[in-house]
Amino acid sequence: MNEIQSIITERVDDVPLLLAQMERMGLAALLDAHFPTHGNWQGLTFGRVATIWLSSILSRGDHRLVHVEPWVAQRQSTLHRVTGEVVRAQEFSDDRLEIVLRLLSDDVHWTAFESALNQHLVRVYDLSIQRVHVDSTSASAYTSVSEEGLFQFGHSKDHRPDLPQVKVMQAVLDPLGMPLATDVVSGERADDPLYVPCIERVRASLGRSGLLYVGDCKLASRDTRAWIAGQGDYYLCPLPQVQLAEREWAEAFEALERGEVVLSPVFRESDDGKPQLIAEGYERQVPMVREAKGESQSWTERRLVVRSLRQAKASEAALRARVAQAKAQVEALNQRGRGRKRFAEIDELRQAVNEVVQRHQVADFLWLRYAQHCTSRPVRAYRGRAAGIKAQRQATVEVRVDEEALASAVGRLGWRVYGTNQPREQLSLEQAVLAYRSEYLVERSLGRLKGCPLSLTPMYVQRDDHATGLIRLLTIALRVLTLLEFVGRRQLALEEVKMAGLYAGNPKRETARPTAERLLEAFGEITLTVIALPQQTIRHMTPLSAIQLRILEILGFSAEVYTRLEAIFVEPP
Repeated sequence: MNEIQSIITERVDDVPLLLAQMERMGLAALLDAHFPTHGNWQGLTFGRVATIWLSSILSRGDHRLVHVEPWVAQRQSTLHRVTGEVVRAQEFSDDRLEIVLRLLSDDVHWTAFESALNQHLVRVYDLSIQRVHVDSTSASAYTSVSEEGLFQFGHSKDHRPDLPQVKVMQAVLDPLGMPLATDVVSGERADDPLYVPCIERVRASLGRSGLLYVGDCKLASRDTRAWIAGQGDYYLCPLPQVQLAEREWAEAFEALERGEVVLSPVFRESDDGKPQLIAEGYERQVPMVREAKGESQSWTERRLVVRSLRQAKASEAALRARVAQAKAQVEALNQRGRGRKRFAEIDELRQAVNEVVQRHQVADFLWLRYAQHCTSRPVRAYRGRAAGIKAQRQATVEVRVDEEALASAVGRLGWRVYGTNQPREQLSLEQAVLAYRSEYLVERSLGRLKGCPLSLTPMYVQRDDHATGLIRLLTIALRVLTLLEFVGRRQLALEEVKMAGLYAGNPKRETARPTAERLLEAFGEITLTVIALPQQTIRHMTPLSAIQLRILEILGFSAEVYTRLEAIFVEPP
């Protein structure tokens, strides 16, 4: 009789899919080619250790080093069958993973690797490269501050001013949101000077010019715009007031009020496939000149004056609400009664009114008129005091809304000026507005980096090189997520179908744009059971569901990614 010697059950989940995706991206080979290891390095290669660690981070949503070794120990059979190599848990100790981070922090090797990876992914996935979004964020950490260190106190976007931080500058490819370049600098640095180095790395990595770089108002520095134009590239960003000529903003509205310009509508396709009017605007051209180091540079900038209809509507509602609240509170100052203050002097009342008006910021929209008059009231007899009439002064205020001023202010809500040097033939006003509204791509990428599933913040590393290496490792994980998502959405678009079964509690809900997180989540609760007998080992895996097989299909993988884990034949122990 065959007696069972041992039974081992392992959580498989999305690990085989993640490792298959990284194999398709060629990550392990590229890492090994660009990050040479010490001669004493033994066992799995650097690239294999990094990719298995990445699968742990993406599957668990936790970057802490201390959890990787036990995680590997609980999945040794799965990792062995997927990689075809012997995977030992001790190869993922804290010391080994710290070496990985230290190697990734090397600027020279990382630059060469990132460039090779970008070019490889563009070629393999046939990616269109025309537009790049650039933005920054900060990442806080539980560590100390040194004078020349990476961790410094600065303006925290995590709302944790009590923690030191690093600053992360990232450029992502539109429409994927896939990172192309990531710079890690000390946390006290301003954003403005970080754009040029990041864009330089994108240019060097892709070896292309003529790209459109989209950013927020911090990209609008005159020097940055001039540099981009001088490199033969294009920019698109909102222009803050300081970047506009004197009276330019006022003249833009005066031209509108005089009817000298014709507004062009901006439409976007809604969820039901119908065009939706989202904005309107017009443009004009402004000659630009910059003097630097004795040389003169000139180019033509298109100024796009655009009104967001949703923002205008929301701002109007907020403004009218403030005006109504201020008016009601000013009128309440005239009321008398128990617990209410009586104003005898106009100056005292005016001070109280000004506090209300300034608090609501509506001084331009209220018409005020003060008056002072005497009133009298009867006084009852009380404890020897004779009854009579008592005279007293009272100050009052009459308040009305200046409807003309309010209407003029409402007409100026929701407007913004954008600057770009890309010709109208290549970028229309409508395309420019839609391109800027895709800025959420880099914001989403940074959100994934700091939140689920990568959970960068708060960081639990202490050394500068470890922090730099960790952030770079997580940007590789971002590429895995974005490419999974891109391939799945592209295939559904080609088939012109939607996918159901991804939303817990609503299995009939369909989507044509599933996120990578939901696709991976569908592979939860897959387990592998390994039964060791004296003469053979039997493997059994949870059967794949219909939705799991469908996900593998749209991602371009066969079911063998999972079925190879279980043997359809017996094998010696």
